[in-house]
Amino acid sequence: MDHLSEAARIRRGVVRLNRRLRQERGNEAGLSPNQLIVLGHLHRHASATPGEIAAAERQRPQSLTRTFAELEAEGLIAREPDSVDRRQSVLTLTAEGRRALDRDMVERDVWLAGALASLSATERGVLELAGVLMERLADVP
Repeated sequence: MDHLSEAARIRRGVVRLNRRLRQERGNEAGLSPNQLIVLGHLHRHASATPGEIAAAERQRPQSLTRTFAELEAEGLIAREPDSVDRRQSVLTLTAEGRRALDRDMVERDVWLAGALASLSATERGVLELAGVLMERLADVP
């Protein structure tokens, strides 16, 4: 079965919603997209090496080196040597990093909650399920 037309429709919806959520950030001096990627990854996975984060986010580790350094300098992530391979470092989200991530997400969450109020309970349920499914799709190799 050809899912191309379904894929195009879902992609258009995701792109438009993502654009609107970025507009609702309103925090011009806040976290950069790469900083959000790293903090979000560490929030979901507790800890990871720089290479693991880069691979999971489909970026080269060198592309995130500056981001890791900025986040560490700002106290948003902590870096410790790996207990197995001392040549590797393990990154973790600090309490301040979690607060920064929460602050960044709150404006978008407030807008989205208000927008969801315009939908029926069934529509909100469908979107909640769609969110779970989109997270699963994002992890498909």
